[in-house]
Amino acid sequence: MTFIRTALAPALVVISLAAPAAADKLSLDQLSQYLNTLGTVSADFVQTNDDGSRSNGVLTIKRPGRMRLEYTTSKDLVLTSGGQVGVFDAGSNEPPQRFPLSKTPLNVILKNNVNLSQARMVVSHTEENGDTVVRAQDPAHPEYGSIDLIFSDTPVLKAWVVHDDTGGSTTVQLTRMRLGGNVPDAQFNIMAEADKRGTPVD
Repeated sequence: MTFIRTALAPALVVISLAAPAAADKLSLDQLSQYLNTLGTVSADFVQTNDDGSRSNGVLTIKRPGRMRLEYTTSKDLVLTSGGQVGVFDAGSNEPPQRFPLSKTPLNVILKNNVNLSQARMVVSHTEENGDTVVRAQDPAHPEYGSIDLIFSDTPVLKAWVVHDDTGGSTTVQLTRMRLGGNVPDAQFNIMAEADKRGTPVD
């Protein structure tokens, strides 16, 4: 399964929409405030891997710290909760691969308090075709990789691109974003999902 070295631990695909050529980029404070107001979010996604392959599915985020990426065709699944990431390969009878969320660039947006103005967190902050593009990293551990966050001028998070510690990168483009709703914490429980699939975690 390629998700680990792609979407979570993954060149920037420019997502273009008609927009004024002279549009101003949004400030880091504006973007931090927007991310911190997101509670429960669901969206459809299309993932483009480093090798050009594509897959799609449904994303659910419940901040802070919880994420569910459910792949439509492969039935693969990625869960984030309790500071851990669990990757379920539908074609394997092995327990999920697990690793700390803190060692992935997605921790930047899933943490309790997002502060893009923190020293050495933002590597670049640009405007591209009306979108604001921010490349961020863990300032204490830049070796964990970086994430490009792409926002419309509303702002709305349109996509992210994760660049991993091996030089690989993967784009996740979001559409049909829905805000709010009541998603049970059980939907993000790695241990419970492993038990349900018959691949319990030791």
